[in-house]
Amino acid sequence: MKIRRAYKYRIYPNKQQQQQQLAVQFGHARFIFNYGLDVRKKAFKETGKGLSYTATALLLPKLKQDLPWLKEADSQVLQQKLKDLDTAYVNFFQGHAGYPTFKNKNSHQAIRYPQRFKLTDSQIYLPKVGWVALVLHRPTEGVPKNATVSKTKSGKYFVSVQCELELSEFSNNLPAVGVDLGLHHFATLSTGEKVAHPAHLRAAEKKLRRLQKALSRTKKGSANRAKARRRVAVLHEKIANQRSDFLHKLSNRLVRSHGTVRLENLNVAGMVKCHSLAKSISDSGWNTFKLQCEYKACQYGSGVQSVDRFFPSSKTCNVCGYVNNDLKLQHRFWTCHESSAEHDRDINAAINIRNFNTVGVTELQACGEDVRPTTFLGGRLTSVKEEAQCL
Repeated sequence: MKIRRAYKYRIYPNKQQQQQQLAVQFGHARFIFNYGLDVRKKAFKETGKGLSYTATALLLPKLKQDLPWLKEADSQVLQQKLKDLDTAYVNFFQGHAGYPTFKNKNSHQAIRYPQRFKLTDSQIYLPKVGWVALVLHRPTEGVPKNATVSKTKSGKYFVSVQCELELSEFSNNLPAVGVDLGLHHFATLSTGEKVAHPAHLRAAEKKLRRLQKALSRTKKGSANRAKARRRVAVLHEKIANQRSDFLHKLSNRLVRSHGTVRLENLNVAGMVKCHSLAKSISDSGWNTFKLQCEYKACQYGSGVQSVDRFFPSSKTCNVCGYVNNDLKLQHRFWTCHESSAEHDRDINAAINIRNFNTVGVTELQACGEDVRPTTFLGGRLTSVKEEAQCL
């Protein structure tokens, strides 16, 4: 099977010319994105119909004649920005994101080169920019397809090279594991292991509050304000890197040491509406952790299964199946009235998630579509939906 894998590297453009050239690429691409968004909004308002990527891309030659300075940017960079706009519209109509908005200098700055870039051990060639110094901390695998250059708010530059490679499908035949995600412990495994919650944002709150107060006291437009804003951005970037490192290491360990990783299908968007827990839930990165497990699973011969969010994993006794409807959130331990088994709330939930492998489980394939699991019932192969009706 063919998959695409991205390799992210730090690049160091010189201040004399390359940073200025990248600023031109970022600015012109942002202008084209806003121009395309404005054209599509006006077209829909006048005709009631939207414009496709092809229709907006055909406007570029005429626009370059009217605005000659657009020729300073690479033509494919501008085309790719219109493709990003089209993708934003698709995500909006599919309900995955909000309506596209206009970009400004404070927005995420990124451009993409679909071809004509070259990568060596210490440099990368970018059209209209030239050879830029690069730290190749690990070699790429596969055929390079595109390169995305981005700039963080702290002033750092990165390039992400996406490569296409072919992997052989196999199964590692390792045991399954159930994972119960939480706030007190980030993850509790069905093996009894509890992974402590790092709470990177909580740990940095005191310093972040001090830096944000210092930023609010500076004069708008001053050099000191720019320095204070950069200090806040550097700290936010450090927190994000710490969280990403933790999630990558944990997800990598789980998919390499288990054949199947079973997780709850949590409604994070609904859970963050609880104001008392919103910050802790957002700091956890549960959705990111789930996505990382999914795309890494096919590389190590394992799978990821998502359990129905309405399954009472914490209230169900893993010994006899009794459901304790009186269990409250503050109850961390409880005893089953039927089997007299004593349960740790989180470990019991993880065991139930691991054992809940038939009705309500959806298998997630990183390189393909969702697969509905099937079981053997009554001498014939049946789907989970049919089995649920029989039960």
